[in-house]
Amino acid sequence: MQLTGGNMVKTTKMIREELSSFADPANKVARMVREGRLTPIIRGLYETEATASPWSLAGCIYGPSYISFESALSFHGLIPEGVRAVTSATFEKGKAKAYDTPFGSFLFRDVPAEAFPYGIDVKGPANAPFRIATPEKALCDKLYTMSPVTSCGGLEALLYDDLRIDRGDLAALDVDDVAFLAEKYRSRNVRRLARYLKEGSGR
Repeated sequence: MQLTGGNMVKTTKMIREELSSFADPANKVARMVREGRLTPIIRGLYETEATASPWSLAGCIYGPSYISFESALSFHGLIPEGVRAVTSATFEKGKAKAYDTPFGSFLFRDVPAEAFPYGIDVKGPANAPFRIATPEKALCDKLYTMSPVTSCGGLEALLYDDLRIDRGDLAALDVDDVAFLAEKYRSRNVRRLARYLKEGSGR
């Protein structure tokens, strides 16, 4: 008996139901793991393709969530460094969560519930899509998590020194989108970013 589908995330319950004709489904699952036909992600969750992209797995590991913060900023080319862990946004979870898996490391942390549903795109191939913040949303999410600044100079230090964002890339952000999002965070940093862009200071 073969599992249906190709690259797919499956729960232990789903797999055991598909293997219900076997006398010992749990033993069969263990054998499939040894053979590389199933790869454990976290407890109770498996991937049928050992080379699956971690980006497509993030939303299955913990959610509801979408890829954001450093991962999304790097994806959109706003920060120069690559990111080792896949960083995602959640809401009303309380504590940040971290998972180390065969597919890499995954980090999850909260953003305000009011801001959560906005500024999210679906990217990736049709068989492995993932939800990811827009450039504007990713930057707002990141600034929300950073220590508040009290001046324009402080914001510029965060943007250009700490995050190393290029001025041209910052100027290309949608000013109206950032202004809309700023109302959802109640964050000094995000409000200051909206004002900074509106005044054309990033240009």
